[in-house]
Amino acid sequence: MRIEEMTIPGTYLITPEQIPDERGTFYESWRGDVLESVTGVAFQPRQINYSVSRRHTLRGIHSVRIPPGQAKYITCVRGVLRDIVVDLRIGSPTFGEHRVNEIDADSGTSLYVPEGVGHGFLALSDDACICYVVSSAYVPGTQIDINPLDPDLALPWNCPQAPLISDKDAKAPTVAEAVRAGLLPRFSKAGTA
Repeated sequence: MRIEEMTIPGTYLITPEQIPDERGTFYESWRGDVLESVTGVAFQPRQINYSVSRRHTLRGIHSVRIPPGQAKYITCVRGVLRDIVVDLRIGSPTFGEHRVNEIDADSGTSLYVPEGVGHGFLALSDDACICYVVSSAYVPGTQIDINPLDPDLALPWNCPQAPLISDKDAKAPTVAEAVRAGLLPRFSKAGTA
């Protein structure tokens, strides 16, 4: 597999080496030893989540307060998604910046999102399914939600119609409001929050 650091420190794009034959395709989606050797991160899964969405559904931008913090290993297992990560770590050289990736089930491409970086996606196909392998179990009241339509972020969702968005995400604070409320983590040199 090829692991490339993205422009936001600590975030990685993972592209598997697919081995096709007459039966189909095989590839390794995740290898903890390889991820750790390239990133220096000892990612240990604690929970696996799936989200199924119809076309034009917009979910995010989501993160988790520290503690407990939550890193994510994200893979599209059905359909196609426009995936966006946003650096929410105060003091990061890329604070407030984003990175866009189109991920689909056919490529097997995954993303590693460290603690303190927000994540969201737009479903580009019907019945799109995303898998989140996360480093901590769900703890009620620790979620950080940022409005995915925050005009200051100006995220390029490029949705051809009004996206289907939850009431929670539509009413979430902007990044500026989250900073004023003291909700966002601080950046450390190790690239984590």
